[in-house]
Amino acid sequence: MNELTVSNDALTDSAELQQRMKNDGYLFFRQLLDADRLMDLRREMLELMQQGGWLVAGTDPVLGIANVDARSTEGDLGYTDVYHQVYRLQSFHAMAHSAEILDVLQQVTGSPMMPLPQKVARLWFPKFTQHTTPTHQDFVHFQGTLENLTCWSPVGECPRELGGLAVLKGSHKVGRVLDHHFSLGAGSLNLDAESHPELEGLDWLTTDYQVGDTLVFPALTIHKALPNITEDRLRVSLDNRYQRIGDPIAEHMLNPHLGTSSALSWDEVYQGWENEDFQYYWKQHENPVHPTITTYSDAAFDEAVELATQGDEGAVLHLQRIAGRKDNSQQLCVKATRVLAELGKLQ
Repeated sequence: MNELTVSNDALTDSAELQQRMKNDGYLFFRQLLDADRLMDLRREMLELMQQGGWLVAGTDPVLGIANVDARSTEGDLGYTDVYHQVYRLQSFHAMAHSAEILDVLQQVTGSPMMPLPQKVARLWFPKFTQHTTPTHQDFVHFQGTLENLTCWSPVGECPRELGGLAVLKGSHKVGRVLDHHFSLGAGSLNLDAESHPELEGLDWLTTDYQVGDTLVFPALTIHKALPNITEDRLRVSLDNRYQRIGDPIAEHMLNPHLGTSSALSWDEVYQGWENEDFQYYWKQHENPVHPTITTYSDAAFDEAVELATQGDEGAVLHLQRIAGRKDNSQQLCVKATRVLAELGKLQ
C-alpha cells in the first residue's frame, strides 16, 4: 500500500484542509494528540484488560502482550464484559473531546463540532485475522448525515503488522452509500470495492502509525482495518465520530457502544467520575434524533441466515453471537435462535 499524505503543514490553513479533504477523502496528522496523555490512557485500558484475562499475567500491561487463549471480538459476551470495564474510563471518553481534534474538525467543516455520544474503542487480538474489520463506509453503521467525520487514533505505536487503518483515496466521490454484504469482523458488513467500476484505479493508503497520529475521514470514504499478524500483541485504538452541532443524530448513537450485546447505561458508565463536563453533554444541543436505519444490518442478517443454512461456519458463528445477547427479546435474537435450533447449532 502507498503512504498516507501528512497534513501537519496545513494545520492552520482551513482552506487547504478543506481542499485536501474534498480531493482525497481523508486527512492524516502526525502526533496531533498528546503522546503522554495517550500512553497514560493506554496503561489504564490495558490494566483493565489484564485484569479481565486478556493479557499474559505478570507482564507490563503497556506492552499489550495478549493471552491468545482469551481471544474474543465484538459480539462475544466475554469480549463485552471486559470491553465495558474499559468503556467506563473517564479518560477514555475525555480523549474524544480533545481541543486538538475539535479545532481541526472545525477548520475542516467551518462549523462547531461535537463528538457523538457513542464513543468506540477497538481492541483486537493477534492470530484472529478472520475477524478483521472488513472494507466498508461508516455511514452504514453510524448514520446521522453523510458529513459526519470519523477520527481514528492508535493508543500506542501501531506499525502495519499490528493492524492499523487503510483508506481508499478519493472513494468518497462515489457520493452514495454502496452495497454492503455480510462478513465477519466489526460491523458484520463488507463492501466489495472491486465490483464497482467507479472505484477502479484508486489507491489504498496506510502507514506505520505513531502515538498521537490521527486519521480523519467522512462517512462515505471506503476504508478497512489491516489484519493483526503479530504473534502476541493487542492492537488498541480510538474510533470516534463527530458531527456539526445541530445536525441530525441516529438514535442508536445516543447509547453506549455494544449496549445491545450486554446492557450498559450512561449512569453506569459515569459512576465514580470526578468531572461532569463530558456527561450527557449532547443534551445541551438541539440535534434532531432520527430513527436508526436497520436496512443494512437486516440485509446482512438475512444473508447470514442463508449462508448458515448452506453450512457456512462464519455465518453460524454470527447467528450464535446474536442469539447469545443478554437481551434476547429483540427480534433478531429470537429469529437467530430459531434458525440455529433448526440447524442443530444452538449453543
